[in-house]
This record gives sequence, C-alpha cells and structure tokens, in this order.
Amino acid sequence: MLAIVAAIVFVLALLFDLADVSSDAINNGTLTVLGLLLIALHLAGVGTSTNWRPRRSARRR
Repeated sequence: MLAIVAAIVFVLALLFDLADVSSDAINNGTLTVLGLLLIALHLAGVGTSTNWRPRRSARRR
C-alpha cells in the first residue's frame, strides 16, 4: 500500500515539475523525499498485514 502511495507522490512531483508549479512549503524536492520515505517504509515492512501469532488449528485430536 505504501508503494502505491509513493508512486502517486512521484507522479505528483513529476506533474509539478512539468507544469513549473512550486510553493514555499511543497516543492519537487519535498515530494521526492516524501516518496523515498514511503518506499523505505514499504521495504521495511511497515503497513503489511502479517499476523505474528501462529494460527492454531480449530480441530483438536
């Protein structure tokens, strides 16, 4: 999920760069750093739906 959000952020950065849009708070560098942060979090496993508890069988022997 974070990789998809990062891709959207990178597309926004590209569109802002092509349209020459910038402001004081959000510019191409800020969006690029945000995209890289989201990619790093995705690669670190943040936001995954891993269940850390082992599943126990419902059937008992």
